[in-house]
Amino acid sequence: MAKFGFDDDSVVVIIGSGAGGGTLANELCQKGIKVVVLEAGAMQSNASFINDEWKSFAQLAWLDARTTSGSFRLAKDFPGLPAWICKTVGGTTTHWAGASLRFQEREFKVRTQYGHIEGANLMDWPLELRELEPWYAKAEDKMGVTRTHGIPGLPGNNNFKVMYAGASKLGYKDVHTGNMAINSQPRDGRGHCLQLGFCFQGCKSGAKWSTLYTELPKAEATGKLDLRPESHVTRIEHNAAGKVSGVVYFDKDGKEQRQKARIVCVAGNSIETPRLLLLSASAMFKDGLANSSGQVGRNYMRHMTGSVYAAFKDPVHMYRGTTMAGIVRDEAGLDTRRGFVGGYELETLSLGVPFMAAFLDPGGWGPDFAWWMEHYTQLAGMWIVGEDMPRETNRITLNPKVKDKYGNPVPNVHFDDHPNDIAMRDHAYTQGERIYQAAGAIRTFRTPPYPSTHNLGTCRMGASAADSVCNAFGQTHDIPNLFISDGSQFTTGGAENPTLTIVALAIRQADHIASQMSRKAI
Repeated sequence: MAKFGFDDDSVVVIIGSGAGGGTLANELCQKGIKVVVLEAGAMQSNASFINDEWKSFAQLAWLDARTTSGSFRLAKDFPGLPAWICKTVGGTTTHWAGASLRFQEREFKVRTQYGHIEGANLMDWPLELRELEPWYAKAEDKMGVTRTHGIPGLPGNNNFKVMYAGASKLGYKDVHTGNMAINSQPRDGRGHCLQLGFCFQGCKSGAKWSTLYTELPKAEATGKLDLRPESHVTRIEHNAAGKVSGVVYFDKDGKEQRQKARIVCVAGNSIETPRLLLLSASAMFKDGLANSSGQVGRNYMRHMTGSVYAAFKDPVHMYRGTTMAGIVRDEAGLDTRRGFVGGYELETLSLGVPFMAAFLDPGGWGPDFAWWMEHYTQLAGMWIVGEDMPRETNRITLNPKVKDKYGNPVPNVHFDDHPNDIAMRDHAYTQGERIYQAAGAIRTFRTPPYPSTHNLGTCRMGASAADSVCNAFGQTHDIPNLFISDGSQFTTGGAENPTLTIVALAIRQADHIASQMSRKAI
């Protein structure tokens, strides 16, 4: 591992090592650029991952204090955990299920497609699908996404077979085991999926793509990466010219350090990224860095989610095999006859007994809850995920009444469902139940949304500095050597799981940064 000096102002500092930060680090290192990655979490490995839901949650999850507000159910049921993201090297790529889907063409132009929607802050992306397609192809190849580049799909487990049987009877056509960044055959020095069923707990076999054991080791091999785990960044500094000049962080021993930088890229997820920009306010940037538009922290999206579970007469054993083992994509298109704009996916999901008990119906203890838990082996499950509406009032702010261990205000997550989200969720619940009923379910259950890994927006990209934080390359409008390198830059959320798009944007951003550096533009 390379070691660069604290005073080395030629390095690119990347804050966060997940899908955005870890990918960006490798891409830059491959181009000969020196990179320092500061990751708040500790280093784990395939060997140290734990195939136990509660123990793994304590090992990987971001459990720093947060507060919540708004009418969304999470503010009541999970007030300290509005999002299920990770604090570990590799970020949430250690926890994600692997679903890797491209945005649809219309989803880059939703303001044009949907028009004005009361209560929604819609804006077209400053990108089109055709511009991102080459980068999607590179991301799919890098991640080994099934059903791309000649890679076969994963096998279908019982959970998928139940979904497929019901969906087929309803006339759905786009039903398969998904486009997954999980090896269906040995690839890139990693073996094929062993169907262990603990995808959310870190992949012990290494078949699932994670920056922890793909991008970061490759970056390290170049001699250009200085990865510093357990390094919690508390502010970004700038010089008198208004350009960022370095970052301040606390190392694993609790000692404050200052790392100089030529460029800073923030990839801390859609809660910590805006929080850090707001914490870095100064006399020159009174409202926080890159916030002349007032949009930092706003337009927080978490996707429209919920789950449907069904009980069958015979055992299903949904937990055997990949966690997200199949998908129905037919509802992802735009069809306003359904009573809402946007679309959604139906994806198989299985949770172990501990998380089923926590998430099935928070606070709903009693005989009905007990019945469902007693029938656990007979359950099939699916997760619904769809495009939610960006709203200025859904936002991340600093809560000065609650401080973290470094003395800084914790982030407050405010979220209210838009009526479009509610209408879409109701439609998805109904269709999910219909799928299971067609497959012979004896009972179905609608599970309310629980803490989600799909956290988007809050530093959105746009064509104008007046209403967005960064441009189409994630480069902030206000500070040319400050970049947003994670899902925070999403202008809107689409119906698709976001990781593939985050990786595609990171590869594209790396080329842009390298070009700018070579021309000494930054």
